[in-house]
Amino acid sequence: MVVHEERVLMQAVARGDEAAVQALFDRFGALVFRHAYQSLGTRAEAEDLVQDVFVQVWRTADRFDPTRAKLVTWVMLITRRAVIDKLRRRAVRPKAVHLDDDASVSAPSEERPTAGELHEGALRRRLDELPALQRDVIERIYLQGFTLREVSQQMNVPLGTVKSALSRGLARVRTRLGANEQAG
Repeated sequence: MVVHEERVLMQAVARGDEAAVQALFDRFGALVFRHAYQSLGTRAEAEDLVQDVFVQVWRTADRFDPTRAKLVTWVMLITRRAVIDKLRRRAVRPKAVHLDDDASVSAPSEERPTAGELHEGALRRRLDELPALQRDVIERIYLQGFTLREVSQQMNVPLGTVKSALSRGLARVRTRLGANEQAG
């Protein structure tokens, strides 16, 4: 019964039925927003991503096949891909420099670093201490947004090796960061 309802809803969305689009948004909007916000960290980016996701869902509604996946799975797959694309674009985009802003060209600040900056520095040092494979896998997955399978293909190593390197590397980072927090 659910399969039939999802098929009918998506057929209506594909036809451009505003009530169906609204029903789809009411059903999944909060879930998509929550995932986007957790992944991107800002409300504005999450809201933009939600809009992009629902436009993509509307444009591809005729491709939805309820025999292959539940509707929630399909919508969240589109969401996940949109988040990864956004994170990749963010990683590639250089930080903006405002030449009109005197503060941006002044000498480095003498202020003390924040706790977050200290933690980030400690994390970077721990990553640098890892074997190359573990460091590369962690950076590609967590900092560049690639999936395990994509990393496996990029590095031309078996998927199991990527999973093991990720697991071992994260365990080493956690252990070393934990030891520093206890010592500090």
